[in-house]
Amino acid sequence: MVRIADVDPFLGTAPTHLPPPSGIAATWWWPKPQIGNTHPGATAPLGMVSACAYSGAYPTGYGRYDLSTEGVPPAIRDDDVASGFTHFQQSGTGAIRKYYNYFRVTPLTEPLDGLGRQLGLHDQVASPGSYAARLDNGVRAEITAGPKSVVHRYTFPRHADARVVVDCSIGGLQIPFGETVPLRAHLELVAPGVAQGEIVVEGAPLAVHVEVRSPRWRQMLWYDRRLMPGGSRLDFDSIRPTTLRPFGLMWAGPTEQGDQVEVAIGFSLRGPEQARANLHADCGTSIEGRFDDRLAATQALWEHELGGIAIETTSDRRREIFGTALYHSLVKPAFAQDESPFWPRDGAFVFDLCTMWDIYRTQLPLLTALAPDRAVALANSLLVTAEEEGNFPIGYRMARGADRFARQGSALAHTFIADLAQLGLEGVDWELAIVHMLADLRRGYGEDLLRGGIAHPITHMLDLTFGYHCTARVARLRGDRRLASELDEIAARWPDAYDAQTGLVRESTYYEGGRWNYSFRLMHDMAARIAIAGGDDAFVALLDRFFGFDAEPVRQPGVAPGADELLAGYALGRFEGLNNEPDMDAPWAYHYAGRPDRTAEVVHAALEHQFGTGAGGLPGNDDSGGISSWYVWATLGLLPVAGQNVTLLSTPSVRAARMRMPGGELRLTTAGFVEPTPGSPVQHVRSVHLDGVEVPGSWLTTRALHRGGHLHVELGPEPIGWGTVHRPPSRSDTA
Repeated sequence: MVRIADVDPFLGTAPTHLPPPSGIAATWWWPKPQIGNTHPGATAPLGMVSACAYSGAYPTGYGRYDLSTEGVPPAIRDDDVASGFTHFQQSGTGAIRKYYNYFRVTPLTEPLDGLGRQLGLHDQVASPGSYAARLDNGVRAEITAGPKSVVHRYTFPRHADARVVVDCSIGGLQIPFGETVPLRAHLELVAPGVAQGEIVVEGAPLAVHVEVRSPRWRQMLWYDRRLMPGGSRLDFDSIRPTTLRPFGLMWAGPTEQGDQVEVAIGFSLRGPEQARANLHADCGTSIEGRFDDRLAATQALWEHELGGIAIETTSDRRREIFGTALYHSLVKPAFAQDESPFWPRDGAFVFDLCTMWDIYRTQLPLLTALAPDRAVALANSLLVTAEEEGNFPIGYRMARGADRFARQGSALAHTFIADLAQLGLEGVDWELAIVHMLADLRRGYGEDLLRGGIAHPITHMLDLTFGYHCTARVARLRGDRRLASELDEIAARWPDAYDAQTGLVRESTYYEGGRWNYSFRLMHDMAARIAIAGGDDAFVALLDRFFGFDAEPVRQPGVAPGADELLAGYALGRFEGLNNEPDMDAPWAYHYAGRPDRTAEVVHAALEHQFGTGAGGLPGNDDSGGISSWYVWATLGLLPVAGQNVTLLSTPSVRAARMRMPGGELRLTTAGFVEPTPGSPVQHVRSVHLDGVEVPGSWLTTRALHRGGHLHVELGPEPIGWGTVHRPPSRSDTA
């Protein structure tokens, strides 16, 4: 099974640094930033809280790089530094308007005036659930996180007046336009070593309960870098950027060499008392030994989650990439049961959906397979959000009203909900789900589709018609055939998004990418889609051009690429090589034209050339595990087609694997397997058997896969026609 030792949390924290690609991988071109944008901070699986060293750099607050929307991000400093340790970092995301990084904790050996100074980071180490580093001031910092808490442990040198400072006024990033300002704040010292408070930032109230283990130290409030030794409360009812002065909490006192101070913080979006309850639920009420106990508990959580998949490989490199990919797939979204700050009801509340556009095709199907209870909780959270706010979010942050990312896509929650319905998962009010699915389809771009028969951007029309198809599937499963038929009529409008002259989607505006990147998504009627392109041969020819077969190698954008360079790259109409999400399922479009051998070639090239070890091991923004979960599925030779109850089969890149499924363990074995390398020839599937019975085509129902069993794949060096006849189902096949 995947173990904690297989994971490198630093993977993806620096610009992409991979060996030069060869073959078709050398022809792929992508404009998006060449950096994973991950961070190595401490977090529990799908936890509410993360904690990491804070430099203020883009986009997580960790690291050395500035904002970049194309090419290689520029460095804003030479070395890793931190002004303290903050909480609620994103994972792998791109250009979101603001980031959290609230409640910075800094161990100081200098006066309060030194707060905010960047200290060098040395001897950094990280593993799932923990992060540690030595600061320039001689303090060793260690952090671990629970589901709703963190524990910091600082080991000090000998000092007459050491201190731990919590800055409650900081948020966002230290780049232009990157900071956030609390609107209101309240802090209170409630007992020796105990404090609590709440800030309101971006419309969301965030409360803390802090307990410090250091009996010899004194505690104080501070404001504008001046101590308030006689006060026990600070209240601000109206803060503006022009009136903001830093404020927070401080504990200070003498230390001997090696003295340790633990700072335990519980968080809540429902006030300090719930933050206190969350801390005690995560870490107990005793202040002794909290760090070690919480670290052991979080490591056990990670061992369980990572143990959901085991792979058999002789490649240490592949084991590390796979383990880290699985880890990154289980960091977000943030599950915060009973924590919604925006409505009074208890129950599932999930934030950091950043965004559905990135994760609905790969990460959410992986979550559904490994943790179906979490998938149901997410679906219920989406339904409550739709009921309270009027629509399903495409993205959802710990913020009120803004940043819902409606431009990226439409009706993506419908795909996820349809998956759960077709898998027969319990715990969702399906009648309520249908109500909100219908209402959401008629908003925004959906109104354009209903009124005019077409919607632009044209990618939203594809989303919407597929959303109608998914909603029809749910309605049919619930026995409402009349509604399903009505929805099918609208779902059948998807061909109007394509241009029969070119076989591609129509000219339109596009959110990241161009018409080529969006032309090969796996629609609900791929047989009809292939017919629009002119049949199998014509469709395969388009795909071959898109994936760069027989094309010349290209050069990727560098730092600050110019407009001419970007326009020339877009004009190539080329696969983005897993640097971004729009075309991540396109390699499997070959399956529907009877050419799974081509899928094997493209996926092999992506796995071997686009992913690596070390800080530069990701091809682009990981986007909350969207890219990493693609790697997990592709390594296993599987791709669940989101919303369609179909899993496509291809060549595994490991000899054997085991995967925890809702209905039992799925055991993957191979015959004729040869360990792949970047320069090795592609292996092709010759036959597949499930529990001893031959699978006639290149696919299974996802529901059958979720039951578990023994999946045996026979491989060979050449394609022999497997998957050419019994193709994956299309809507027109069963109409």
